[in-house]
Amino acid sequence: MTYTHKIKNGIRVDLTVEEITALEARDVVWNNGALDRALTELRQIRNNLLKATDWYANSDLTMSSDMTTYRQALRDITNGLDTVSKVETKLEIEDGKYKNFPTKPSGE
Repeated sequence: MTYTHKIKNGIRVDLTVEEITALEARDVVWNNGALDRALTELRQIRNNLLKATDWYANSDLTMSSDMTTYRQALRDITNGLDTVSKVETKLEIEDGKYKNFPTKPSGE
């Protein structure tokens, strides 16, 4: 985005070179953090799904191999995600569900 002016007391005022530089630097920092923000969102969703199945890991239960595989797939979901686009693909929703997340085993 190109910054050229601001509104001060209802009047359009040209920005100084220093103000333009500061705003552009702020944009660079924001854009550089896009992947980290996207991964944080993905991890929060993944962590909630793991928490919902934590009780299967109680010592008095035997976790099925399907559930073990599902939980491992959730833990691995961030592997290889090195662009915002790849993370956004994981976060696509279809029919109220994340269509590119592992599927929880049925009946569990």
